[in-house]
Amino acid sequence: MDSKPTKPQEEAVGYMVPWLEKYRPILLKDIVGNQDTVLRLQVIARDGNMPNLILAGLPGIGKTTSVLCLAHELLGSAYKDAVLELNASDERGIDMVRDRIKHFAQKKVTLPQGRHKIIILDEADSMTGGAQQALRRTMEIYSNTTRFVFACNQSNKIIEPIQSRCAILRYNKLTDAEVLSRLQDICKRENVDVTNDGMEALIFTADGDMRQAINNLQSTYYGFKQVNAQNVYKVCDEPHPAVLQRILTSCADGNVKEADRTMHDLYDLGYSSLDIITTLSRVLKNMRTLEEGLRLDLLKEIGLTHMRITDGHQSVLQLSGMIARLCRIAKESSISF
Repeated sequence: MDSKPTKPQEEAVGYMVPWLEKYRPILLKDIVGNQDTVLRLQVIARDGNMPNLILAGLPGIGKTTSVLCLAHELLGSAYKDAVLELNASDERGIDMVRDRIKHFAQKKVTLPQGRHKIIILDEADSMTGGAQQALRRTMEIYSNTTRFVFACNQSNKIIEPIQSRCAILRYNKLTDAEVLSRLQDICKRENVDVTNDGMEALIFTADGDMRQAINNLQSTYYGFKQVNAQNVYKVCDEPHPAVLQRILTSCADGNVKEADRTMHDLYDLGYSSLDIITTLSRVLKNMRTLEEGLRLDLLKEIGLTHMRITDGHQSVLQLSGMIARLCRIAKESSISF
């Protein structure tokens, strides 16, 4: 009969707990970032008067973790029996609403005084319209015993009747300092050999996504045993920002041949046009050595090229054409000054 590995067995067979789960907060006070929103959840946890909720924001910034922490603080030992969590990998059609959600809402559970069962619908914006319409009636019928929490990236994809029955909490992208503090804490606990440029690379590749930052940290550590910039970009399979900064500097200097040659070298390494153009725009935003007006003009051109690439025109010719236009914009800008 199979059993969960013990600690010595874990070391022997290489059993590894994802750091994302290992260091997932249990209490609301331990959540990093979005302090105003978390404060509102702490008030709900203290008073116990929980409304239906919609949590909206980018991926990896703590929406699901927040509601799980809230459920733990509200329900205590009854958490296991009183919480139903469904995510995007589950069936999200009307039958799911009629069967699983309705049966759970009807289930009798012993709860602390004034508390409710909680149904968490992660990635709720992927639910079909029919399922959302059916859910509206279910929310009304079982409002005395059950509360619903919708976690989504775009709240406007939730139908208006459901939005009107919920309090909407918005989550913002995490700052670099917030991501850094959590990564430093994990590195200290796991004795990770990390360099300063490695930490900067983790923050750059994550772009405010705590989930991605922690996953990249663990993948780099277990892959190379040292977290430095070179290893991070290998694991993430992203172009190195230093190379893209060199391309932008060449464009600003009007050196079209050098910029185009470097771009071709990057493309020949196997990076997709979309990876290159996405990282290029992020690098340009942080290039304070360029005058702000020039940066805006260059970003506009990069954005237009990005649009063409997402439409399917992903050849290196698009990138070469963009390089030529960036050089022309830089040259015209220098003449105007």
